[in-house]
Amino acid sequence: MDASDAALYATLLKEAPEGLAFFDRDLRCRRANDALAALLGVRVRDLQQRRPSEALAAAFESALRKVVAEDRPVSGLEVVVPVRPQEASDEPSGVATAVEERILACTWLPAKGGGDERPGVVLTALDVTERRRAEEVIRRKEQRYRSLVEASAQVVWVAAPAGGVIDDAPEWRAITGQTPDDYAVGGWLSVVHPEDRPRIEAHWRDCVEENRVFETNYRIRTKSGTYRHFDVRAVPIWQGDAVIEWVGANTDVTGQREAEEMRGRLTEQLSAAALRTARLQQATSMLAEALTVSQVVQVITEVGRSAIGADYSAVALLDDDKLRLSIVAPSQPGAESETPPPSRDGIKVSDQTVMSVAVRESRPFLAEHPDSLRLQLGHGERDLFAQHTEERAWVGLPLLAAGAPIGALRFSFTRPREITEEERVFLEALAGQCALAVERALLFEREHRTAEELQRSLLPSDLPQLPGMALAARYNPATRHVQVGGDWYDVFRLADNRLAVACGDVMGKGVLAAAGMGRVRNALRALALNDPRPAAVLAGLDRLFSATEDEEQFTTVVYAVIDPETGQGELSNAGHPPALLISPDTPARVSTREPGTPLGWPSQRQQTSFSIETGNTVVFYSDGLVENRRRGVDAGLEELVAVAADAPPEVVGDPERLVDFLVDRMLAGYEQVDDVTVLALHVPPKSE
Repeated sequence: MDASDAALYATLLKEAPEGLAFFDRDLRCRRANDALAALLGVRVRDLQQRRPSEALAAAFESALRKVVAEDRPVSGLEVVVPVRPQEASDEPSGVATAVEERILACTWLPAKGGGDERPGVVLTALDVTERRRAEEVIRRKEQRYRSLVEASAQVVWVAAPAGGVIDDAPEWRAITGQTPDDYAVGGWLSVVHPEDRPRIEAHWRDCVEENRVFETNYRIRTKSGTYRHFDVRAVPIWQGDAVIEWVGANTDVTGQREAEEMRGRLTEQLSAAALRTARLQQATSMLAEALTVSQVVQVITEVGRSAIGADYSAVALLDDDKLRLSIVAPSQPGAESETPPPSRDGIKVSDQTVMSVAVRESRPFLAEHPDSLRLQLGHGERDLFAQHTEERAWVGLPLLAAGAPIGALRFSFTRPREITEEERVFLEALAGQCALAVERALLFEREHRTAEELQRSLLPSDLPQLPGMALAARYNPATRHVQVGGDWYDVFRLADNRLAVACGDVMGKGVLAAAGMGRVRNALRALALNDPRPAAVLAGLDRLFSATEDEEQFTTVVYAVIDPETGQGELSNAGHPPALLISPDTPARVSTREPGTPLGWPSQRQQTSFSIETGNTVVFYSDGLVENRRRGVDAGLEELVAVAADAPPEVVGDPERLVDFLVDRMLAGYEQVDDVTVLALHVPPKSE
């Protein structure tokens, strides 16, 4: 063998991707390359001098015998061989390893020597496992598709990329009675119900233009002249980046539709009374939690509309002069579009409208169709609710409290609608519940406004304006009660032009907490004007608190004295949440100094010196900012630091924007159950 033959031989054994082996006429393996050993999951030395039945599969040996006996190649034979992973071949005996099967496409060629000599057989093996598996997957999918189409009641059709007809659809024509020429010209669209066709044709055109799935339902004229309901779904078939055709499937759902309609009618008839009773119970439960008039309106309109199938609803309340009705918008976002925008003068009780008549006569008003409305009212109602031109039936109900009207309910329908006696009784009961709830909500809103005004009157009306320091404060009352609270803040100048800053919280709600807050705030001012040192002021409050306050009146306060020109100050804390420190150069943090005990508890009051550097901000706040029913104080403090760290520089530099940013972010996603007070002091950079 010359050098080139030797190189070719060595390369084939070492580098060829196909498996190669040479067997002598005794069927023993004389040579095998690494690729074959890897395909079989064995080592090359395990194949040497061995018959196929000993090292491989029996199919190998039968093929070899045939080549030796007949002296001609055997090809196209695929052999399935079990293969143990190569890395497991060195495992000790008795250790179980996973075995997989591989499919090898094998060819056996009789080897020729000099003259007529036939020294043996050459084997080539190619791994076609993945290709055969992929082909099997495709075959099974095609088989499943054919079985599904044959077993289903669907009618399949094909359309061109532009939506036109490609092939005839005999199954479809058997339903519609179309001739091949009819179908070739008009396709399936030509037998769609005239009322459905404009919608379906536009939808089909849009889907074809945008290459998106076409899915809808329509009525089809059958060969008997009747119409049946079909659901249809058509999908674009892609080849590369282009759609080559559309494949659609129609399913006759007429029986299903008819059964559903019948079942719906029976269910509606059998459950109407039970549903109305359940709706009234639901309204009672929901109204118990509705505090504002808009929340009451939302509950009533939702319950009433779902119970009787109304399409639109509105609630109007009488003004103080009892001469006009004002539309009340529901509280749910987006629901406002269901009611007309209130006019500048409202709805006059003397007008000819559904609600005006109900209020004026203190009785339900019913108009079952447009002719009835025109007969009773003329055209006034249509002018008022002009955006609901499709209304065809109306119901108006007075809202009565202690026998006197306070407003009206209005429901309308987009089809003529007769209100049964049972529905009328239900609606009158619903209107009675609505009137009681509205009356209670009006009282709540009035008390809530009064309580909030009282709370704000106990806080500073404005903050000192200082050239070297900017201040901002926010007070957010809790939304689910009408009582005043004990949160407060105060900022005032001392005799030496220093600034006294305080933030406190008297636990609890109501007059007792507000009165306690007022006493502590006033006492703090008096003590500060006498001896402004923070420790001295808190010690004086301790003495006052112990002498005058109830032991259960838990009160915290933080008090600081600051020189606005230098930013130097002193602070003392009586159990209040730690101050938040924000600096442009260091991460936001809360003070780590141990707070003292609340007021009135035995304690040696300590004061701490601090300095507010240029560009820095100090934020005092009440526990309502960091604590609620779902978030503990520690977690709230961590979240407050994270929120402050996210504040943009332009927000940090503006205390007005900063307090809004902190309050909005800290309360987002939580129900506010406690008042929130925030006070920020910022030392702006010196102007150049």
